[in-house]
Amino acid sequence: MTRGALTREEILDAAAGLVRQHGPGALTMRKLAAGLGTAVTSIYWHVGNREQLLDALVERTVREMGAVRPAGRTPADRIVSVARGLRRELRARPHLIAMVHERGLTERMFLPAQQALVHEVHAAGLRGARAADTVRAVQFQIVGFVLVERNRERSPAQYPAEGEVWDPAAVPGDPALSRALSRPADPERIFLLSVRALVSALLADPGR
Repeated sequence: MTRGALTREEILDAAAGLVRQHGPGALTMRKLAAGLGTAVTSIYWHVGNREQLLDALVERTVREMGAVRPAGRTPADRIVSVARGLRRELRARPHLIAMVHERGLTERMFLPAQQALVHEVHAAGLRGARAADTVRAVQFQIVGFVLVERNRERSPAQYPAEGEVWDPAAVPGDPALSRALSRPADPERIFLLSVRALVSALLADPGR
């Protein structure tokens, strides 16, 4: 690939791919150039030095995270859709999100989604402090859930394993519970269950 055929977005795409797979430490100008089949000088010409490249990746990540849009027929449905979208985006780019946080841009990154949530809680009839509490409760649920997921994924193997802990005989009154708890958790299902329950409770009786 010649310099004339290379674009800034292609460089950022390749750099983001390296960071997603191996973390920021794996991103070097030489490795990036080799992956793109171009000279290191071409990378510098398009994006500047490594720090400028990292800054550009952070700015792009902030923009992409702001692209989460609500969908659904009711305010509750649309709030849940924002929560699902944010969780998906946070999980898709943990290293990039960490870079955003390190540069002090986390609040700016979440602002578009927060504004979307404000719009929906207003549509549901909430105002003032209760509306603000609802928005923050949903945000905390999303971020907290993702942190728990990441911690579980990075934790060492457990002995006994999750599926070996529960014996149906241990809960004679509810063997179905033991069987269910002996199966691996479905994070997507649990996330939706918890967010829907939280949103339903927060939006209930807005005049109270």
